[in-house]
Amino acid sequence: MQVVETTDRAAVGALITMPQFVDVIVPRGGRSLIERISQEAKVPVIKHLDGICHVYIDGEADLEKAFRISMNAKTHRYGVCNAMETLLVAESVASRILPRLAEAYGAKGVELRGCDKTRALLPDAKVATEGDWQAEYLAPILAVKLVAGIDEAIEHINRYSSQHTDAIVTENYTLARRFLTAVDSASVMINASTRFADGFEYGLGAEIGISTDKIHARGPVGLEGLTSQKWVVLGDGHIRQ
Repeated sequence: MQVVETTDRAAVGALITMPQFVDVIVPRGGRSLIERISQEAKVPVIKHLDGICHVYIDGEADLEKAFRISMNAKTHRYGVCNAMETLLVAESVASRILPRLAEAYGAKGVELRGCDKTRALLPDAKVATEGDWQAEYLAPILAVKLVAGIDEAIEHINRYSSQHTDAIVTENYTLARRFLTAVDSASVMINASTRFADGFEYGLGAEIGISTDKIHARGPVGLEGLTSQKWVVLGDGHIRQ
């Protein structure tokens, strides 16, 4: 192990172009840093850029669990990559859960930006634009969209998610298993807060970095080497304290 004592950014620029000394880079920092490293490095980079994480409240959700998970996923900490940035709610339960959530979010100073159907229930919510579905706010702002059901939720997630962490709240485990299979993210959760996507929480010890990439093979590469892992978290309304 060696510590590079200088903090000069020019040293970083030199180091990332030296494959004879460096096998892999795991950058920690903001999007601009990680983008720069990814563009300039001549060394493999294990990285993620955005944490656009979703929670989908299904029509068969336990609404008490849904409330706790949705609050924790957004308000436990704002400036982290596993915080929820978009909340998807099945139309069939929206009128029973959204007003309560809106009141609780309002008490914590969270700004809501919603689709037209959301604003019909929550007239104080701001209009959500296309950019809101693509936003990692890292702030007390939440995009909210009503969906017809799990098909529309999966379609939205696979279009806008950064493949970091996405969760479903439902008591229907047939739908839950379908969500796990169809959502292609590094962590996919059933009835648990997105905040659990963390190296320490997963039992890995100190977290060196986060990856939404799909690289890890070494040596002969067969079919097994062409697959990548997905973390599956099964909860029962669990939130991170």
